[in-house]
Amino acid sequence: MSDEARGEILLDIARAAIARELGRTHASAEDASWLREPGATFVTLRQGERLRGCIGTLKAHRPLLEDVKANARSAAFRDPRFPPLAVDELDRTHVEVSLLSALEQVLSGTEAQALAQLRPGLDGVVFEYGYHQSTYLPQVWEDLPDPVEFLATLKQKAGLPPDFWDPDVKLARYTVSKWSEDA
Repeated sequence: MSDEARGEILLDIARAAIARELGRTHASAEDASWLREPGATFVTLRQGERLRGCIGTLKAHRPLLEDVKANARSAAFRDPRFPPLAVDELDRTHVEVSLLSALEQVLSGTEAQALAQLRPGLDGVVFEYGYHQSTYLPQVWEDLPDPVEFLATLKQKAGLPPDFWDPDVKLARYTVSKWSEDA
């Protein structure tokens, strides 16, 4: 099966999970064996250019099928930045599914060392310091192409000042395979 065909299946599964919660139907094929393998995904919802929800999993801990369904429902109804998706919004909401690779730790004694290891446009990044954590999918590089600004806003997203750095900061990177209904 092609990568594109797998993506279409994942998009249908995500849309169907959201539609079911709203009392609507949308067909999806859920019986492929690869859907039972562990997977980590993010589901992003957009209305035009505007973000409408984005929730995901950083580490594979459940079957891909269940991960996509759970993250689709959470992006639609439990993203704390937005009210729950209403039934009249469904048809104008575009779904995007990102399938994450395994996390790879970035050696980061200094911020300059960390920045030198980031691959703009390719890496999703996880920032951790104590109980502060945030992530950006690789797609965010489109809006924040400068690595210094990318990392500064990632720190802010984690609740820290943009100029914060400590030797105990932990960074990890990952790549994604991404599919979008409006692609």
